[in-house]
Amino acid sequence: MFGVLICIAAGAAMSFQGVMNTRLGEGIGTSEANAFVQVTAAILACVVLFFHRDGSFAAIGDVNKLYLFGGVLGLVITLTVMLGMHALTPATAVSVILVSQLLTAGAIDALGLMGTERVPLTWSKGLGAALMIAGVIIFKR
Repeated sequence: MFGVLICIAAGAAMSFQGVMNTRLGEGIGTSEANAFVQVTAAILACVVLFFHRDGSFAAIGDVNKLYLFGGVLGLVITLTVMLGMHALTPATAVSVILVSQLLTAGAIDALGLMGTERVPLTWSKGLGAALMIAGVIIFKR
């Protein structure tokens, strides 16, 4: 249950953040807003790190180098969410983002990418994804 509650909080925070970042971008510029958001997040991450440590940067050499690009994806996510919400409504943008996330996560599961356990793609998962896509189309109209 804890995982579900945390994911609900994450989804709500992402929706609020997307709108806040988009409005900030309309006021100061998209690139400027993106830089502000990333710097703020970096500063706060360092503050949290000061009070809570559960690992060691010394182990970074042992990690697959591909995983070091997660920070780059953070930048891509923030920027594309802002642009998507500006081009669409927040609800439509989040709907499309959720479908994209689900399809991508399903592919990662099915292919066992990045060390994840393989989870077979079943007809019910395909039907669920198709229904979500149909739901976005209906929602948009």
